[in-house]
Amino acid sequence: MVMSIFLTGATGYIGSAVLRQLRLQGRDVTALVRSPEKAAKIEALGATAVIGDITDTELVTEQAIASDGVIHLAAPGDDSSRDADDAFVTAVFAGLEGSDKRYVHTGGIWVWGSNSDITEDSPRNAPAIVAWREEIEKRVLGAQGVSTTLIAPAVVFGHGAGIAALFTGDHDGDATPAVKLIGDGSQHWTTVHVDDLAELYILAFDLGESGSTYIGASGENPTVHEIGEAAAFGQGLDSRVEAQTVEETYARLGEPFADALLLDQQARGSAARIDLGWEPNGPSILDELRTGSYAVKN
Repeated sequence: MVMSIFLTGATGYIGSAVLRQLRLQGRDVTALVRSPEKAAKIEALGATAVIGDITDTELVTEQAIASDGVIHLAAPGDDSSRDADDAFVTAVFAGLEGSDKRYVHTGGIWVWGSNSDITEDSPRNAPAIVAWREEIEKRVLGAQGVSTTLIAPAVVFGHGAGIAALFTGDHDGDATPAVKLIGDGSQHWTTVHVDDLAELYILAFDLGESGSTYIGASGENPTVHEIGEAAAFGQGLDSRVEAQTVEETYARLGEPFADALLLDQQARGSAARIDLGWEPNGPSILDELRTGSYAVKN
């Protein structure tokens, strides 16, 4: 019997990688999308598209009931994120409770704040931009009659997109071209390639125990200065970087987003390796910026 997975965020950065891997494995996927154009992209990959929104509670509940489990990756990414996520979880649980079907929910690394060795049991110290997550995640992990797992991705990169793209751009108008850092660049970022992360979501769906949390981190924890130097090299700028003050970073990126990017975070992602057999083997963020999908191709 083929298992049917209800997937949200399937045309997004992480979700599209999850969808690709699910389809490569021959999985039956129904994806929630917001337009006919996005539906066409989903169907071209052999998945079934349902047009709607994550806040359409009746539709979400209906699809959860029809599925063998749910992987949730969609997020508005704005001030409506908390209410949208809360409504989605309520609707999914209305369809899944009492079934012991699998539900994989998306969190994020920033909720732990600055920490040189983050594990799933580390105390939380979330910046304002993600402080809303904790209440919803407690609901998810404490659910009855649903087998739940929370995935907390590190800084995700790969395929020329994600936060790493902040270090690339057009420098033609600069008198002395250089890659702008985020702050002075001394902070570490814990990172993961998007394709490795997609594999983790599928392993968590298949093997995760109910109430489990897994940090999706490859174990590569470079400083932002090192990331900037790699990006400069990849753009032919001889590793030239330009540190910024906190105030300059706020002005460029906005204070809430900047506060998250200024966190000093390191993680190993060991639990996922031990419990699920996850083996991240994609390129490091430094290699990807130097010579991979972000580099200028001459």
